[in-house]
Amino acid sequence: MAGPYRALRLRVRVENRTAPADPPRTRDQALRHSLIAAHMLIAVSGGTFLSQTDPPEWAAAETAACVNIGTWPVLAGPADCRDLMLSSPVILYDHPEVAAESAGDLFDATEIDEILTLRTLALTDAEKREARATDPRAAEIMDRLDTMPPEMLERMHGAIRYLRSVPGPRPEPGAVGSPGAPGDFGELGDPADPVFSRPQVPWWDPGADASVSPETDHVVIAGVRVARGSKVRMRPGSRRADAQDLFLAGRTAVVEAVLHDVDGQVHVAVSPDHDPVAELQRSHGRFLYFAPDEIEPVDPKAPDPGGRET
Repeated sequence: MAGPYRALRLRVRVENRTAPADPPRTRDQALRHSLIAAHMLIAVSGGTFLSQTDPPEWAAAETAACVNIGTWPVLAGPADCRDLMLSSPVILYDHPEVAAESAGDLFDATEIDEILTLRTLALTDAEKREARATDPRAAEIMDRLDTMPPEMLERMHGAIRYLRSVPGPRPEPGAVGSPGAPGDFGELGDPADPVFSRPQVPWWDPGADASVSPETDHVVIAGVRVARGSKVRMRPGSRRADAQDLFLAGRTAVVEAVLHDVDGQVHVAVSPDHDPVAELQRSHGRFLYFAPDEIEPVDPKAPDPGGRET
């Protein structure tokens, strides 16, 4: 590998060489001999690993050229650990850890804990008895979830690890917090910045800001006006890291709304063409969301290739 530190690129290959005596005839039989959610822990003595999520600038190009099939390598261990790497089929951050809000050794983070906890609590009594009979570990989880107090469940919802700083309005000269005055915290930004001229409305109330209208707002992509009802082709991958998006690449969709978040980012809500549950999802207000650079306009007069590229 190029670079001042003579870094090396490693190749790790995991193979399933299990040879069952009889060929599996059902899915359940095949699963008994399959690698399901295989994780790798890779350690190095006398060396360090580079983060593939946030590599140093001198190694960015070489790191980007690495190919990971069905796995996602990240630095593991404490924050200062550089000689251990975890490669898993789950998308993680470097140095992953169980969230502090988690009620116990359940899943992997608060958002997953909350979803699966709610799903588990929705099981029937018969299904819970069947789960408890699986093994002691499953029984322990079921017992803990059944007795979880409401305040513990609330802790799993809406945890924010960090927030991007947003400049506030420039104070009057001489006021506390103004440049050169007591409480001066440095440059507050250009007063000509559009952020200072935004109306002071509650961001949590969509009806309070008349300048936002998801059903009529539009965004210009490749010189084409894209709004509700526009036909687009989904090109996920430039911003998101969702493995399920791979199934949407190249498929066409209809734009349902153009939305603006509190950080000024634009999101386009779409419904995939030929989706058998599109009407149901639409009635519930559930759509797929993409950044403008993840979709491309489609000529509405062009022949429909069945929702996929030909």
